[in-house]
Amino acid sequence: MRMAVRESLDRMEGFRTVDRKVPWDLEPTRELLKDQTMPVLFTDLNGGMAAGNLWSERGRVESALGLPRGGLTKALLEAMARPRPVEEVEEDAWTARGSFDLGALPIPKFYPEDGGRYITAGVAIAKLDGKVNVSFHRLMLLGRDRFAIRLVPRHLFTMHRLAQERGEELPIAFAVGLCPSVLLAGAVSTDYEVNELEIASALREIGGLGPLRVRRMGTLQVPVDADYVFEGRLTRETVDEGPFVDISGTYDSVRKQPVFQVDRLHQRRDAILQLVLPGGLEHYNLMGLPREPVILRTVRQVVPRVHAVRLTEGGCCWLHGVISITKNKEGDAMNAAMAAFTGHPSMKQVIVVDEDVDIYDDRQVEWAVATRFQASRGLLVVNNAAGSSLDPSAEGTTSKVAIDATRPLGDAKGFERARLP
Repeated sequence: MRMAVRESLDRMEGFRTVDRKVPWDLEPTRELLKDQTMPVLFTDLNGGMAAGNLWSERGRVESALGLPRGGLTKALLEAMARPRPVEEVEEDAWTARGSFDLGALPIPKFYPEDGGRYITAGVAIAKLDGKVNVSFHRLMLLGRDRFAIRLVPRHLFTMHRLAQERGEELPIAFAVGLCPSVLLAGAVSTDYEVNELEIASALREIGGLGPLRVRRMGTLQVPVDADYVFEGRLTRETVDEGPFVDISGTYDSVRKQPVFQVDRLHQRRDAILQLVLPGGLEHYNLMGLPREPVILRTVRQVVPRVHAVRLTEGGCCWLHGVISITKNKEGDAMNAAMAAFTGHPSMKQVIVVDEDVDIYDDRQVEWAVATRFQASRGLLVVNNAAGSSLDPSAEGTTSKVAIDATRPLGDAKGFERARLP
């Protein structure tokens, strides 16, 4: 099943169209902020088409991937455990150009203090010594054929450093406008040996969509559904990158980052550039949802019956979480919380609830805290712990809070909610 941006929009229950000329400077952000739960199609953003808020709701992601409500975390966990091969095809839906001006594309500047115009929904694909990496990165526009790319010290950073040590530039393809399976796979934390395209392929097959279809581009395999592919090299040159609004809604700092030299631009006819609003709901989902299976796997090692894990929107889908368990013994809730902090060290607050609480309903979670939690016996504070660099309140270390909002074992009749038969 094809899932370029246009096909994804057409399968959604609805989206809002901005059918007027929209300048690239700040105006796209104003439109996306009007209702972040509603996908938005721009028919003329700096002369091209763009779309945002596509995957700003968990349910929309699950529906697009053929998964039931609440089924994404376990599907991702299965896909990570058992990656599946991609399907290589000869299809070529792109027009390739060696002469182009990146500034003419519908690339916005999102916020006033941003370092420039940014591509925020792109996945980098690289290969070195037989190992493939597919990972999410932001690109800051520098000129007609150059971006600055933000690299954190993970797999692509390692590949780039190894290439530099050999005096080489690292070939990469940067794809935009992708199936959510690729976007999620590009944000998972997995072993250096794992090809994330095969995680995306497995996730699609779990939902009945068939394997991920790719086309060869030099030594790389690129998803054929992409609306844009920027083919080029990570160079040895570095420039100032940033500021940029990160997931907490605050500005990230300026750093020296590598230059991505674009040699060829591939794009579909009537291509639509996907936009992810920095610090918005879609940013939350695409960054946070891939962390949930890691938390689930870690918590299962200490508590056998774990029903669901959720990183909450109020905590930027990064800093706060909720876990649903069935206790075997008292203390299981706190063990689950400590395991969750291990699985996702950036998290600083976790609430543990019983299996009768819908963790995707914030009111039910708060009800559990209100009726099943007492701070004198159900609160644990861990001080001086390593936390997240994305938490502006952290000063080197952070304090983590675990809340046991489960009912006691034994006679729990007074904690049961009234229900109709």
